[in-house]
Amino acid sequence: MIELEKNYIPVVWVTGATKGIGLAIANAFAVIGCKVILSGRNRSQLEINAGKIIDQGGYALPLFCDVTSETGVRAVMATITKKLGAVDVLVNNAGVTVFESFEKTTVKEFDQIVDTNLRGYFLCTKAVLTSMLKQKKGHIFNIHSVSAITTFNNSAAYSASKAGALALSKGLRGEVRKKGIRVIDVLPGAVETEMWGKPIRKKYHSKMLQPEDIADAIVSLYCQPQRMTTDEIVLRPVEGDL
Repeated sequence: MIELEKNYIPVVWVTGATKGIGLAIANAFAVIGCKVILSGRNRSQLEINAGKIIDQGGYALPLFCDVTSETGVRAVMATITKKLGAVDVLVNNAGVTVFESFEKTTVKEFDQIVDTNLRGYFLCTKAVLTSMLKQKKGHIFNIHSVSAITTFNNSAAYSASKAGALALSKGLRGEVRKKGIRVIDVLPGAVETEMWGKPIRKKYHSKMLQPEDIADAIVSLYCQPQRMTTDEIVLRPVEGDL
């Protein structure tokens, strides 16, 4: 297990922490004693989420962030640095999709999906990378999807964005793995979040993974011995894809 440095508390930034997987990850890192930044686009919900962590004795800082905005990401990074110092762990989780055929997917929808799921990962990673390289340590968790490696109907744009983010992440890992930075790709299968419609969640509830399952896996990866790392992990329901 990773032992926290004496008198030092790791700083963890989780994007897309309004709900679902991101919120579960933020909660899990708070439980092990990290200072957690929860970012997303719903200010009021972020404040509620952070308040619950604080009420339980943890540290949480809610920050509005649109990961598609370069100036917005820079502003968030400046605030984090001023209040807490360098980020030790970045969890790129913010993501969007529409379940629509290629033919019916609009240019606006495509741009939104790619900007959030690919550009957002790029911008947030750029924001923390310089300080991680300077410290010669850091963890970057990129939450992708099995859609990055398996195609599904009505998800062409989503799969393209996730496959692109996975390629981006692999390229980064090759550049920084000998510089003390771990870049870990997490590819979940079907997780019961609001990304899925209510009928699907109701029908497949017993088969779908829960956000806490993904969070537990990520904290376990973070707590691996310092002599090792996991480059990529695929997490699927026992019965496979829906």
